[in-house]
Amino acid sequence: MAHISYLRPASAYERRLLAYDRLGSRGRARRPIVPIAIGLALVAALVAAGIVVSTSSASVTADGPGLAAVGMPIGGGTLGRVTVTTGPHGAQVPVVVRANEVWPRKPLPAGQRVSIVAIVKRPGWISWLGGSTERVTLGTVTPSAQLRSRFLTLSNGAPLRVAFDKPVRTVTYGTVGAVRRRVLASAQDSITLPRPGRAGSVMVAGAPRTWERAIAVPVSWFPAGLARASAVANPNPGARLTPDEPITLTFSQPVTSVLGKNHPAITAGTGSWKVLSSHVISFQPSGSGYGLGATVKLGLPAGVALVGATNDARGARATWRVPPGSIVRLHQLLAQLGYLPVTFHYAGKPPASTPQAQLAAAVNPPKGTFTWRYPNIPAALRSDWSPTASGVVTKGAIMAFEANQGLISSSYASPFTDGVATPAVWRALIKAATANQRSTFGYTFVTVSEGSPETETTWHDGKVVVHGLVNTGISSAPTAQGTFPTFTHLRVTTMSGTNPDGSHYSDPGIPYTSYFNGGDALHGFIRASYGFPQSLGCVEMPFSQAGRVYPYTPIGTLVNVV
Repeated sequence: MAHISYLRPASAYERRLLAYDRLGSRGRARRPIVPIAIGLALVAALVAAGIVVSTSSASVTADGPGLAAVGMPIGGGTLGRVTVTTGPHGAQVPVVVRANEVWPRKPLPAGQRVSIVAIVKRPGWISWLGGSTERVTLGTVTPSAQLRSRFLTLSNGAPLRVAFDKPVRTVTYGTVGAVRRRVLASAQDSITLPRPGRAGSVMVAGAPRTWERAIAVPVSWFPAGLARASAVANPNPGARLTPDEPITLTFSQPVTSVLGKNHPAITAGTGSWKVLSSHVISFQPSGSGYGLGATVKLGLPAGVALVGATNDARGARATWRVPPGSIVRLHQLLAQLGYLPVTFHYAGKPPASTPQAQLAAAVNPPKGTFTWRYPNIPAALRSDWSPTASGVVTKGAIMAFEANQGLISSSYASPFTDGVATPAVWRALIKAATANQRSTFGYTFVTVSEGSPETETTWHDGKVVVHGLVNTGISSAPTAQGTFPTFTHLRVTTMSGTNPDGSHYSDPGIPYTSYFNGGDALHGFIRASYGFPQSLGCVEMPFSQAGRVYPYTPIGTLVNVV
């Protein structure tokens, strides 16, 4: 039997409920969705803004007048510790921060590589997103400026104006060891400097920042129209030249176009020319330099004018004078090497045992005091000695040094027997002092008394070693009084000359002879007796006595006749 379903009509209640549901789906049921969506959008915007703020970074740049500027991230922040070092492993540079600008507390070299590390602290409201601190770094080089030209040709009266490849805030100029620094009111790329002469050189440097220091380099200027090429010498021709001071020549044109492959000749000392730049060469002395008291001469070929020198059709000629060594330093060295009866005591540290230090001390002697080396100094020796003046004691010491160094000839006319501190003597002294080549002989002083009777007293190293009778010159050929250094030392010789009556004499085999004043000498001679004038000016002694005196009277020994 088939099943039959019937569709029942909805009741009035069901129809009202259905109508209510349809009305709610179009009206009151959808109204809460709008504020929820707006809220979600605001939250999303805040999250996005937080992400932007939290991901924004601080920065450090090398712009501005300071060393660096630190930029804050979006959302703000405060600058914490800033560290600046010269390079990745260099020394730390003290700095100060002013309105996020980093300034060095002390000058930095222009062109110096530096590393900058800055710590920036974020505000607390955003630090939970981006972190409480941020570290920013920068490696940079402090700005520098270069001169556009270091060789200027200026007409008469034209200003000395130097130009830089970028504006500078400071300029330094002057001579070596005497430079001055100017801070400019505003950055400039050219500056006018004092022009003290028609030609010359000046040390110049410029720096783009006020807190920088730059290395000064020489700028040379030349007068227009002198010759096809001009040169400036430093030191100026005619100036005082220290023993080891370089002579620098700066040319208005490249050196090779002016001199070719040749360099000027220097007449004194040893050394070599060095090329410092395309326009500059320098003579560098070596060893003991030019020599104390030397005259240094230099010449340049025709067509090259050397400012301050003698210039003519043959070329340019310049001269410098090296000062002689100090008498005080001469005595210090002679005492140090054992050639004087005194000892020198340095007030401080003695000069180094190098040629350069010894040359400097020769011109500017170190301070100290002299004391006698021995007791019982003879009165005449004591009165003849002065630490600040050259006298017979100095002359004798130099002659003794010359003899020991081989700077002596058997010829009486030899210039090496005059006891003068020549450049050659100074060179040998400095060399001996550097090598500590001391004399081991000691010190002798011979006194010849023309009293009655006549005697000699040989004093050596504080005591009398020989004493005896002697004969001096007769009235027509007297022995001169005074103090004299021995200049020739001969074990046996032939003496010849003219007698007071005009006859000639020649006496061979004279032993133990030490000449001290012209033809006057200490020597042995056979006489029947001694103690009164019998000679023609010499100091005669018995052979045995002369043989004992002779070892104590080498060249330079002082003989005092009273």
